[in-house]
Amino acid sequence: MIAAPEIPTDFNLLQESETHFSSDTDFEDIEGKNQKQGKGKTCKKGKKGPGEKSKGGNGGGKPPSGPNRMNGHHQQNGVENMMLFEVVKMGKSAMQSVVDDWIEAYKHDRDIALLDLINFFIQCSGCKGVVTAEMFRHMQNSEIIRKMTEEFDEDSGDYPLTMAGPQWKKFKSSFCEFIGVLVRQCQYSIIYDEYMMDTVISLLTGLSDSQVRAFRHTSTLAAMKLMTALVNVALNLSINMDNTQRQYEAERNKMIGKRANERLELLLQKRKELQENQDEIENMMNAIFKGVFVHRYRDAIAEIRAICIEEIGIWMKMYSDAFLNDSYLKYVGWTMHDKVRCSVYQNLKCLHSLVKSSEEVLTAEDCENVYHLVYSAHRPVAVAAGEFLYKKLFSRRDPEEDGIMKRRGRQGPNANLVKTLVFFFLESELHEHAAYLVDSMWDCATELLKDWECMNSLLLEEPLSGEEALTDRQESALIEIMLCTIRQAAECHPPVGRGTGKRVLTAKEKKTQLDDRTKITELFAVALPQLLAKYSVDAEKVTNLLQLPQYFDLEIYTTGRLEKHLDALLRQIRNIVEKHTDTDVLEACSKTYHALCNEEFTIFNRVDISRSQLIDELADKFNRLLEDFLQEGEEPDEDDAYQVLSTLKRITAFHNAHDLSKWDLFACNYKLLKTGIENGDMPEQIVIHALQCTHYVILWQLAKITESSSTKEDLLRLKKQMRVFCQICQHYLTNVNTTVKEQAFTILCDILMIFSHQIMSGGRDMLEPLVYTPDSSLQSELLSFILDHVFIEQDDDNNSADGQQEDEASKIEALHKRRNLLAAFCKLIVYTVVEMNTAADIFKQYMKYYNDYGDIIKETMSKTRQIDKIQCAKTLILSLQQLFNEMIQENGYNFDRSSSTFSGIKELARRFALTFGLDQLKTREAIAMLHKDGIEFAFKEPNPQGESHPPLNLAFLDILSEFSSKLLRQDKRTVYVYLEKFMTFQMSLRREDVWLPLMSYRNSLLAGGDDDTMSVISGISSRGSTVRSKKSKPSTGKRKVVEGMQLALTEESSSSDSMWLSREQTLHTPVMMQTPQLTSTIMREPKRLRPEDSFMSVYPMQTEHHQTPLDYNRRGTSLMEDDEEPIVEDVMMSSEGRIEDLNEGMDFDTMDIDLPPSKNRRERTELKPDFFDPASIMDESVGLI
Repeated sequence: MIAAPEIPTDFNLLQESETHFSSDTDFEDIEGKNQKQGKGKTCKKGKKGPGEKSKGGNGGGKPPSGPNRMNGHHQQNGVENMMLFEVVKMGKSAMQSVVDDWIEAYKHDRDIALLDLINFFIQCSGCKGVVTAEMFRHMQNSEIIRKMTEEFDEDSGDYPLTMAGPQWKKFKSSFCEFIGVLVRQCQYSIIYDEYMMDTVISLLTGLSDSQVRAFRHTSTLAAMKLMTALVNVALNLSINMDNTQRQYEAERNKMIGKRANERLELLLQKRKELQENQDEIENMMNAIFKGVFVHRYRDAIAEIRAICIEEIGIWMKMYSDAFLNDSYLKYVGWTMHDKVRCSVYQNLKCLHSLVKSSEEVLTAEDCENVYHLVYSAHRPVAVAAGEFLYKKLFSRRDPEEDGIMKRRGRQGPNANLVKTLVFFFLESELHEHAAYLVDSMWDCATELLKDWECMNSLLLEEPLSGEEALTDRQESALIEIMLCTIRQAAECHPPVGRGTGKRVLTAKEKKTQLDDRTKITELFAVALPQLLAKYSVDAEKVTNLLQLPQYFDLEIYTTGRLEKHLDALLRQIRNIVEKHTDTDVLEACSKTYHALCNEEFTIFNRVDISRSQLIDELADKFNRLLEDFLQEGEEPDEDDAYQVLSTLKRITAFHNAHDLSKWDLFACNYKLLKTGIENGDMPEQIVIHALQCTHYVILWQLAKITESSSTKEDLLRLKKQMRVFCQICQHYLTNVNTTVKEQAFTILCDILMIFSHQIMSGGRDMLEPLVYTPDSSLQSELLSFILDHVFIEQDDDNNSADGQQEDEASKIEALHKRRNLLAAFCKLIVYTVVEMNTAADIFKQYMKYYNDYGDIIKETMSKTRQIDKIQCAKTLILSLQQLFNEMIQENGYNFDRSSSTFSGIKELARRFALTFGLDQLKTREAIAMLHKDGIEFAFKEPNPQGESHPPLNLAFLDILSEFSSKLLRQDKRTVYVYLEKFMTFQMSLRREDVWLPLMSYRNSLLAGGDDDTMSVISGISSRGSTVRSKKSKPSTGKRKVVEGMQLALTEESSSSDSMWLSREQTLHTPVMMQTPQLTSTIMREPKRLRPEDSFMSVYPMQTEHHQTPLDYNRRGTSLMEDDEEPIVEDVMMSSEGRIEDLNEGMDFDTMDIDLPPSKNRRERTELKPDFFDPASIMDESVGLI
């Protein structure tokens, strides 16, 4: 490696004449054309002779005997033999003194000092190896790195830069500070000695190309910080050169008599030396840039990519003349397409600093790409983009505005900025995400976003003379933005999807929150009735405005003597309820009444009276209209139906947030729904809202019974109403109208979940009479609905033809609805409300509908496996059997095994096998039961032509073989013996193509199992295995579990039933299961396995003392642990060759980024960053697309 002061041909330095940093040419210089002569020659120096080592030192490589060295290491602050790594790790010494000690040692003997520095970088990477003086003298770079890789501790993936704890968190800053101080202290002499810097750059370049992540990460950080320090040196040299040039020009322009020739010669000599130094610094920077940056900025690890982008931003800001050009900006542009948030965040910080330093760096198109990142789900990225947006569009102020700084409202300085914000929001065409735009700019534009007085003035006041009024669309956008700013100020946390949860506010933040709520209430308690009166007919504006009282401090209505404004607000809400039938508007009115009806405040009575009067009128009107509507012998006209529907909509909206039990709405809704079933001509919207209203009636009654003591009569009445309502919903599952069926299905799933056995959890045993378990017919109808309305082709559910954009929007909306339906049914499976085997019809759709529902189905598999591994495995094999039978019905028994249908079933089986993960012991019983059911199914239907022909389902063994790899070695033998119970002697001799599934399945069971020493038939003595057991030495706890799970073959005369079903020799092992962490508010109790479901009831066990099984859970030197990332890995990014199989069984984070791999590829302007993942639309918990 460092036997000579040379840099390998991996990074030949540029010619002396090339003073600019070249980033567009290949780094390699195969022909040596770019090698410098003279002082800058770093690539042709041979190994040093012994005499060279004594330069400036004590010769012969002996350690210095100065006061700061002892045994080749630092002696600082009374600590002997302290290595550089330990000093930096402790962080207690001033870095300047640490570097000065090293420089003093370097002057005594540079080889030993450099050896210390080399070992410092090796130890900072977490490597336990040490580079010796012998290795330093005689081994090349690659050989030393290879040797250090062998010394690396593979048991852990941690290294100093990733370790937890306060000491290691400080280590990174100390490490970076050491490198910066080292270059700063050496900038006048040592870095130009053609030895120290060449050696360090050579080492770091070699380490940065290692497949060991610790080496690569640490050396990249060191190289980038070294580059930053060199950029600072180059900048100082450039400044000194400019100053020297100006002094030279000034002296030369003097008259001849006054000109000092000696001074001119000195200035020329100084400029020449500075130029030579700058050339060398540029060569060093080119070596680092070409040897490290251009490879690591597209590394597979996001942290490494982020380091590179962060540092190039510093270089551009620090030395813009050299770095602020297309040759370097292209790297920033390319990494804008990075899909990992930390990389994008560093990129935005870089762009933000560039905007501050130079206004003309980015084009308008570049800025547009950055602007859209304010809608990113990752808050640091969005905030950085928000600062960028604010800097570009909102921070400039015209000189004319200085005179109106003290004005407020429409004439204030923020009026035009608010309009600009509205214009930007509308142009971005993301009108459902105003909350994310506000959150992105909250930190940098707080004053603007909290100027609610200005926003209110723009909405209520008439425009000034010559001022253009806001359009209707702009007013809607302004109201939405105003609502989002008020919500952000009142709640003090980001919108959904932008944060990990509500954090604890500081005292200062709490005070700001209270002040903002007071300001909001005082302003809008007066203004809100006026705004509602102005926009009362506009549903969108009214819906947003009605949400404002949720953030009021209601006490101010009393303390501020604002009761008249409260009465005005209640009158406006009542008028809006009478004018509108839109569901969103009515629900907003209902929520406003709910927010105002707070018993803690004195305004409660006033609001409660208003609410009761409104509900009384609606209930009386509904009963009167319903009586006329349902009169026998008269056919209702459309006007009557509309009146009933509009009134029912209002009642349903209010029943959602208010308890209307005293109005007894169940009877009238039941009468309405029953009439609809009998006559079959009830308008669909009336049925939908009647179902929803009845649902609310039942839920409110359950809430009352749960919260307070109830009589037996109350329970029986609720039970009767619930059962009758379920029957009505079941009837409507067969309705001709799809919307009605969807409503009935959704309500049924909710009712079954609420009134399942979960209702008794938490000590509520008195609710046992309410438990309702669906019968088989209801389960079948629910499943049929899913199969008919969820697993359909996309085009079948698309009825929109109003342009391509609306067509795509309708498809997304329809898919979202179907996902919700599927999730509702899967929740019933997960909570064991319906039988688990009903999931077979869901699981078999996994591959066909992977893009639409793959995540839901996979999560259902995971949860059911946590509940009952064996039953889940039986359900998986049942789904494969169903697909196999469907194929037989379609193609007959003489189907082509190379057909796409059969291959699809095999691929599904392979995916199912991957979901079992890597721990075979945990899934041992389940896999065994799966093979048992599969074998029985394959031989279930004998061939009517006789035993000489294969069983009709024999081809299923080809599918079953996909699970053979999940069997333990000893289990394969047992399954093989069980298979032989179904085979005749003639079958084992068959070699025709029709018998290939049997042969391939047998081979899959024999693979890796021929040397199975626990087989009784093998007859191997215990001596050999005893030797092996002594070597393996598994942990005691693991060994006991595995030995307890040993499989042995029964006598050949044993029947298959006795082999698989005997329970006489069952060895019980403890089964510990965690309650699955499910997202519902109702948590299920952990279900215990039945004794007859245990693996031991399937296999009769006979403990073999001659066999010590392999410990499959032993954590040895393997680099691919379940809970650890590999130490050795592929270091370069790639957008191709994604291995999807790994994603099935392991939750590894994968990167999918397509960055240009070489300088010759042009920037792909057609690529646009995919800021909005369509898949996240399906997640109700995430508000950002």
